[in-house]
Amino acid sequence: MRLVMIGAPASGKGTQAHKLTRHFNLDHISTGEMLRAEEAKRSELGMVVESYLKRGQLVPDSLVVKLVGERLAHNHLAQGFILDGFPRTLNQALALDQALGEVGQAIDAALLIEVPDSAVLERITGRRADPETGRIYHLKFSPPPPEILHRLEQRDDDTAEVMQARLNTYHERIAPVVAHYRDRGQLITVDGSPTPDAVFQELLHQLTERHPNS
Repeated sequence: MRLVMIGAPASGKGTQAHKLTRHFNLDHISTGEMLRAEEAKRSELGMVVESYLKRGQLVPDSLVVKLVGERLAHNHLAQGFILDGFPRTLNQALALDQALGEVGQAIDAALLIEVPDSAVLERITGRRADPETGRIYHLKFSPPPPEILHRLEQRDDDTAEVMQARLNTYHERIAPVVAHYRDRGQLITVDGSPTPDAVFQELLHQLTERHPNS
């Protein structure tokens, strides 16, 4: 099974991608993780990535497509994969179609996790990181022990201003992608507001209805 996962930042798409990966034994390909790895290495690409993320902007298509293309080229596509965070633009979706078509493959379904912007902002702006342990807390959903609250830090790109800019960009760029997969009959849309387990069960239900032999 070959899947793409679409959703705004903090929509829960990463969580669902991991669940689907385990359930269907897929290769989980996260563009966010790949980009953050480059950023952490302080490579030339990583510095470019950092400059875009700090401004709440998308990394250019050419860089993301190159990363994903290299990853797909080193995987056995017949075993299946789930792309988490890609494609985010129509150009990326078309590039993916072309790359898969060249090896006789195609996307089976595009999974869209929908969450209101207000919920996304609450999920993101409440996140805090512990610089000593690296653990991530949430002031509301996963509160830290009171004694370490003073040392927790908020990431530069977790502020309301940066997140709103990211959401605006996401909605602008993702609409043609959603239309692309809808026109091809590949789009599956689920509400990402319930619990992660409930969202996962709805995804499984819709996927098995479309692909009963998977």
